[in-house]
Amino acid sequence: MSEHSEHKGDFATDVRLLRISAIAAVGGALSTVAADFLLHLIRFFTNLFFFQTLSTENHSPAQNTLGWLVVAAPVIGGLLVGLIARFGSEQVRGHGIPEAIEAILFGKSKMSPKVAVLKPLASAIAIGSGGPFGAEGPIIMTGGAIGSLIAQFFHLSSAERKALLVSGAVAGMTAVFGTPVAAVLLAIELLLFELRPRSLLPVAIACAVAGFARPLFLGSGPLFPLHTIPIGPIGIVSAAAAGLIAGALSWALSTSLYRVEDLFGKLPIHWMWWPALGAIAVGIGGYFQPRTLGVGYDVIGDLLQNHLAVQAVIGIVVVKAIIWVIALASGTSGGVLAPLLMMGAGVGALVGPYMPGHDPALWPLIFMAAALGGMMRAPVMAAVFAFELTGDANALLPLLAAAAVAYGFTVMFMRRSILTEKIARRGYHIYREYSIDPLERHYVDEVMTRTVVTIDASTTVSSVLEDYFGKNQKFRAFPVLRNGVLVGMVDRTLLDRIPPGKGEMPIGSAFARTQPEIALPGETCRNVAARLAITGLDRVPVVDDEKTLRLLGVVSRHDLVKPSMQVFAEEREMEQFRQVRIPRSTLFAPTRKRQDVPDEHADASR
Repeated sequence: MSEHSEHKGDFATDVRLLRISAIAAVGGALSTVAADFLLHLIRFFTNLFFFQTLSTENHSPAQNTLGWLVVAAPVIGGLLVGLIARFGSEQVRGHGIPEAIEAILFGKSKMSPKVAVLKPLASAIAIGSGGPFGAEGPIIMTGGAIGSLIAQFFHLSSAERKALLVSGAVAGMTAVFGTPVAAVLLAIELLLFELRPRSLLPVAIACAVAGFARPLFLGSGPLFPLHTIPIGPIGIVSAAAAGLIAGALSWALSTSLYRVEDLFGKLPIHWMWWPALGAIAVGIGGYFQPRTLGVGYDVIGDLLQNHLAVQAVIGIVVVKAIIWVIALASGTSGGVLAPLLMMGAGVGALVGPYMPGHDPALWPLIFMAAALGGMMRAPVMAAVFAFELTGDANALLPLLAAAAVAYGFTVMFMRRSILTEKIARRGYHIYREYSIDPLERHYVDEVMTRTVVTIDASTTVSSVLEDYFGKNQKFRAFPVLRNGVLVGMVDRTLLDRIPPGKGEMPIGSAFARTQPEIALPGETCRNVAARLAITGLDRVPVVDDEKTLRLLGVVSRHDLVKPSMQVFAEEREMEQFRQVRIPRSTLFAPTRKRQDVPDEHADASR
């Protein structure tokens, strides 16, 4: 290995990564316990509201015998959620993922113990009283709060807290659905906003721990076991069509949600009462279609297995969409993944008979993944999520194709997703695209200026002022050397601090008690850019090492623009290196044997 590249590695990391990963493992285990507790809490409130029993047995609210009194259960639940949000914490409102993103990007990844307690309580009440939501959003918020709270007991940076917050969040998702790989992809595509060992490794370890711990609490195996028949090459066309339909469904649901939310915002009453008002629609919908109440994992399973009649599917999809939009817009607490899975699978069950292929279970699964990929704008996560939910490897390729097309549809036709729109309405804008920082791809020795104007330490202050900071000043700061060794950088600020009457003092004396700010050739441009921003300097000297202080060059803010200029050229400059030229005669002249006749215009045409 050459000495020039010895300092360069694939990743920037240190031994702290091991510490963060160990903490993430603990957080993954705790999030699994929290997920199990949340599911039991949902069952408890389901039995309390719909069967008036104190039990945690798994009963569907669709089995209730309340008659028209079923309308009262969601309304009471909505009142309780409103009270918890009003007098406990407003952060319990919503479906969890936007709140986690907001804490990551704008809250230094800090979450309060109050949220860790009240979010699962409010969500369990909302879902247990019939709210058409899933448990994944609340557990993502709760798991994230657990990870954040653990991180706050250690001396960590905001970036390290983010890794632990996300680790706890996706570990909770792993525990609920048994989808560790999809949970890691959710972190990458939605929550981390970076791809570094310091974030990826803790997340992967937390999900692995949650995956191994899940059978101890929640059982093992796919949630919806399925085995479909592979489809042929025509499947790519069909999957693309499914992606377009699912993308349109995602657009319609997201647009409707925020229009209804705007209507709630115009009501002349406090938002505390909104969940109860939205719950009226839930109760009415539950009266006519009881299977739309609650999480509805059993309904998703029936849709995937094609066990429901067409009329029942139409009723479930329509009613679920209406009550989900109204309830979520009212600001209650609950997740979006399970309802999207149900609605997507329902549309697939309706459209499937008209799609190529002989397996009726395939299209509900594909539409389910496509709806999720389009709505969440996380296509890879959606495809792998559907695969892990079912264990159906035959469907993986059409799942990816459909989710990708749905994702492309929503990117083209929606400015923001259902997640980021919520945050934008709170005054924050999130740019979902991210790439490697060009300042991290380049090192100081690649961009620094090697030919440097220097000042000898014995030069007097008056001479420095006249010769280097006069009318012909070229640079804002100059390196000062003594016998070839760096003493410091002189700039106008330093000269202004020298008392009057010290014009004959050697400039090197001004650095007697100061440590020069330096850069090393092996540092990334990002590190130096951060140092310039913190210190307010315009340029710093580059030395071979911290002991010898032998000057190699100077790196300035102007030098640090060079990597960005390269990225600009890669993004904006259009180039064509090869061109196929077909003589016109071969296109329009009749085919016949030609003689090799010299063309007097051949050279000119070339």
